[in-house]
Amino acid sequence: MNLRELEYLIAIDDERHFHRAAERCFVSQPTLSGQLKKLEEELGVLLIERTNRRVSMTEAGSAVAKRAREIISGVRDIKDIAAGFQDLMAGDLHMGIIPTIAPYLLPIIMPEINRQFPDLKVWLYEYQTHVLIEKLANAELDVLILAFPVESHHFVEMDLYREPFRLALSKGQKLSRQKKVTLEDIATHEMMLLEEGHCLRDHVKDICLLAGVKETKQFQATSLETLRQMIGEGMGMTLMPELAIPSSVKHDSVRYIEFKDPKPSRRVGMLYRKKSYKESAFVNIANVIQAVLPDNMIS
Repeated sequence: MNLRELEYLIAIDDERHFHRAAERCFVSQPTLSGQLKKLEEELGVLLIERTNRRVSMTEAGSAVAKRAREIISGVRDIKDIAAGFQDLMAGDLHMGIIPTIAPYLLPIIMPEINRQFPDLKVWLYEYQTHVLIEKLANAELDVLILAFPVESHHFVEMDLYREPFRLALSKGQKLSRQKKVTLEDIATHEMMLLEEGHCLRDHVKDICLLAGVKETKQFQATSLETLRQMIGEGMGMTLMPELAIPSSVKHDSVRYIEFKDPKPSRRVGMLYRKKSYKESAFVNIANVIQAVLPDNMIS
C-alpha cells in the first residue's frame, strides 16, 4: 500500500467515474484501475463495484476512503511542519476563493503578491463556499478567501476588508437619477439575486429582508456578470459589491448608486486550519491585500 493508491481511491470516491478520476490524478485510466485492483487484492476486500453504467463504493470502500482522507491530511500536515523550518514565502501555496470575489480581487492583488514573493507559487481554485470549506478541511487547500460569516469552528478567521454594496439598476429606472439611496428607497422594489449556493445571495437576501425588499422569482443568475447583463436590459435591480463595479461606466447601461450611511456591506477575510504552520505566510499575504485596496474598505 502507498499514498498514491490512497489518492486514487479518494478520487474515485469523489468522482464515481474512472475517466474523471484518472484525469484528476494525471494518470491513464488503466493505470488508476490497475492500482485500485492491486489495493483491493492487498486488503482482501472489494472496495469498488464496477458496472458498464456506473461506479459505486462498497461499504468497505467508503470506510477505507474516509480513513484515507485522514491519512493524506496527516501527510500534508507533516509537510507543513517541515515547511515551517524553511522559507514560508517560497514553494507552493494552494488558495481557494469564491466566484463573486475571484475575478475582481485577483487581478488587483496577484501582481503585487508575485512581485513581493517571487519564490512563492500560488495555486488558485475557484469554488462556492461549501466546496472550499470541505477542501480546506481535507487539507486539499491551505487557505481560503471568502465572505463571512461561515461555519468556522475548526478554522481561524482573519479579516481582510469590508466591501460596500451599491445599488445596480438600468439607467432608465426612476431611482437611477438619485446620487445616493437608502434601504427605504428600495423597499417597494424587487431584487434580482444569484442562484442557490452563492454566499453572496444569502448576504443580499439578509439586506433585502431588513429593507422589506422581495426577491424576483422569474430569474436567478449563475454569476455576477450574468446578473449585470440582465440588469442592463432593464429587467430589475440588484446589490453589486464595490470591487465588481467597472472602473469606467460611461458607456455602461447599468447605473451603480452609493448608499447613504450606514452602507450595506459584506465582510471578506481569510480562513485556514487552526495551528497551520503557514499562518505567517497568510499574514504576509493579508498585508499585501490590505495595502492595495482602498483605505475606506480596510477601515
